[in-house]
Amino acid sequence: MRVPRNLLAALRKEDTFLVAVHIDPDGDAIGSALALLSALEVLGKKAFVYSRDPVPKYYRFLPDHDKFSSRLNDMIKEDPVLILVDCNTPARAAVEGLCFRKSIVIDHHETEKDFGDVRWIDHTAAATGVMIFFLLKALHTAFTRNMALNLYTAISVDTGTFRYSNTSADVLRVSAELVEAGAAPNMVAVNLYESWDYKRFKLLVLTLNTLEVKDRTAVIHITREMFKETHTSSEDTEHFSNFPRMIGSIKMAVLLRELDGGAWKASLRSRGDVNVARIAEQFGGGGHRNAAGFKIKADLKAIKETLFSAVRKFST
Repeated sequence: MRVPRNLLAALRKEDTFLVAVHIDPDGDAIGSALALLSALEVLGKKAFVYSRDPVPKYYRFLPDHDKFSSRLNDMIKEDPVLILVDCNTPARAAVEGLCFRKSIVIDHHETEKDFGDVRWIDHTAAATGVMIFFLLKALHTAFTRNMALNLYTAISVDTGTFRYSNTSADVLRVSAELVEAGAAPNMVAVNLYESWDYKRFKLLVLTLNTLEVKDRTAVIHITREMFKETHTSSEDTEHFSNFPRMIGSIKMAVLLRELDGGAWKASLRSRGDVNVARIAEQFGGGGHRNAAGFKIKADLKAIKETLFSAVRKFST
């Protein structure tokens, strides 16, 4: 993977950086940002890492996760260069309306905008973590155990722990090198998939009981009342959208999560020829070919009917 020269030049020239991840950060965003933060510090740079939302509890095993801060005003006073990681618009990272003297974008999502003075967007990359791996290589930064663990987790999350179709030979070679540098696959897998609270499991049971299947699309939903009943929150729904996808006949799985004010957050997962990024774009969202999302304010029944018919329209 070739790293753009202007990106390397900007990272070497500038002294202060603000690394920002997208709203509701996932493992790829968190792990990638933390590894980049460590590398910038090794290079003698001053760097901050920003997230509007807290790091979800099941990612708090990651080294340096406590370096994330939401105190944006304090960071901006340092006049940093903005680096968007795993997203490509200021709004997606909750930094819209702010002025930065220079902006950098490092992302792999299929849907993109024109933001960024320096842009590195690679739709073919399995994870932003893969891109950061090659960036650190190009910067001649030695991989510490913490960097390796953060990047291995980033890649694991966006490849479904190497189960998705984006798991290539290169992805496995990168991951093997990260293991050699200190990443522990078993520890990552246990923290991601085998350390659930009972209340989270109870929420999953309630959610799966809402399953509706039609036109090779499976839809499940979570209401605010279900969160209240199980004493859970939105961060407990990570990976829920993947469960209906396990049904062999399903082409698209959807998780609908109720928000305030009659709105819903839709998380889409697909297999084969259904491009859910294109579906999400119709509602102002975006993402990857097989994983995307959007927000919508509408009746739950109407949303479901729209999604049930979307598979036929957006199969390629």
